[in-house]
Parts: sequence; C-alpha cells; structure tokens
Amino acid sequence: MLRPLLRLCSLPPQFVVPSIRHLSTSSALQYTRKASGSTIRVPSKKAQAAKAKRKAALAAKEDERYLKLSLEDAISVLRAVEVASPKSTYELIVKTRVGNGAAVPRGRVSLPREAKPKGEDKILVFAEGRLAEDAKKAGAHIVGGVELIDGILNNRHRATTILCTPALIKAITPRLGRFLGPLGLMPSERRGTVTEDIVGYIQRLRGTSEWRADRAGTIRAPIATMEFPVSDVVTNFRQFLTSVKKATGNLKEADEAERRAKNSGGVIPITKVMLSSSRGPGIRIADF
Repeated sequence: MLRPLLRLCSLPPQFVVPSIRHLSTSSALQYTRKASGSTIRVPSKKAQAAKAKRKAALAAKEDERYLKLSLEDAISVLRAVEVASPKSTYELIVKTRVGNGAAVPRGRVSLPREAKPKGEDKILVFAEGRLAEDAKKAGAHIVGGVELIDGILNNRHRATTILCTPALIKAITPRLGRFLGPLGLMPSERRGTVTEDIVGYIQRLRGTSEWRADRAGTIRAPIATMEFPVSDVVTNFRQFLTSVKKATGNLKEADEAERRAKNSGGVIPITKVMLSSSRGPGIRIADF
C-alpha cells in the first residue's frame, strides 16, 4: 500500500494534483419555489365564524357532562359537609375568559350582610389645585400630580384605588399604563376612575368592598358563613354576582358606560360559577 504513495511523492510538483473539494457558495435564494401553487389560502370571515360556532358548540356539549346543582342544593350540600364547623365560610368562585392584554375584571360590592370585616381602602388621587384640596378633605390618603409616578413605580406609594382627573390622565398614561393596567389599577373613564367628581367617588367607596380577578381571570370571594340563614347566603350570592356581571358587561340592565364597553367588544365571558367551603368541594352552580 505504500508504493503508490511513494510514487506520488516522487513526482515533480507540477504533476501533483491536490485533492481539494470546492464547496458550492450558491445562495439558497436560487432555490425558490415557483409562484404558481404557493399561495396561502386565508379563510373568509364567514368560514372563521362557522369554525368558532362549531368550537363553541363542542365546548357547550362537553360542559353538559359535568354535574351542576341549583344554588339552594349546593348550599345544602356544603352545610352538611361543614356541620361540625359553623364558622366556616362559603367561597364564591367565578371564572372569566380574559383576552390577551385585557385588564382583569375588578369592581366593588356592598353585601347586605358581610362575611368578614371590611379592609380599609387606601386611595391615591392624581389631582391639582382645588380638586386636590377637595380630595384631601374627602379622605384620600395620597394626593399629588405627576411627581407621584416614580413613587408608584418604586412601590413607595401603594394604593388599592387610584383616581385621576381628566387634566392629568394623558400625563400619567405613558409611564403608568403598562405598570398599573395588568393590576387593574390604571384609572379609566370606563370604570369611572377618571373623573372630576373625586369627592363623590370617594363617598361611594364607603360601605363597599373591592373584588378583583387574578391574572387568569378567576374571582374568589367569601360571601357568607355557615351560621347565616340560607336566604342571606342566596342574597349575598346574587348581589356579588350582579356586581361581577356589571363589571364584565354581561348584565343587560347596564348603565351607559357598560353599554359602551359592550359595543366596543369589551364583554368578558363568564365561563364557570362555583360555590365551595373550607372543607367542602367546589360545586358548579346551574342557575347563575
């Protein structure tokens, strides 16, 4: 095997042909597909609507498989489970479908009979001049102008409710919109938190408690204890759910602001309503 190699080495340089592989440098763009037959079919709006309708029908059929009880029957089951724990609470669970980038549902409710002591709201108001003075007199905890923005971003100013006057909303939106929006705290005209009637809004906060969904769109709230009569539990349940329906645009008897939200596609679907307790199961409610 060495003889051919020795012969090759003994040849003059001009007769030695190096074994070099030349790689192709042609661009991949040379291998383009022909225009014919490469068009992508875009479904029409009618086809998309039909597909969505079929998908909704399948989801509704799947949902029918799960057991649902009336509100009164669910209360009876949970009372039986918690018979040894009269201090246990009923928990209402409402699941909503929140779209990408949409603010989570949030609202306020005044229950006829509170299940737990109400927590104190901490109110921050963006206002200047006379409106700022009125806000302070009405009981706002933090009042100021655009100088409050850095404190909010740095978590030095923490509030459960943020109000703003129409004159300052454009100044605070560029920096606070993405920060407060996902938290459901960004002032907006639709929610009534952008207003010149700061005093009236603060007065309406008294005697109410706030509820808010998490990032997945789930709302959880205690609505009664096992000691309550069934009628009180039902009343609290209906009152709380009415507040949720108004905030999500699902109530027909909505005010003008909520009707505008509906017309702009702002309705947030309610997909599931459940009632649970400290030791009891989550029971789907049929009549909500």
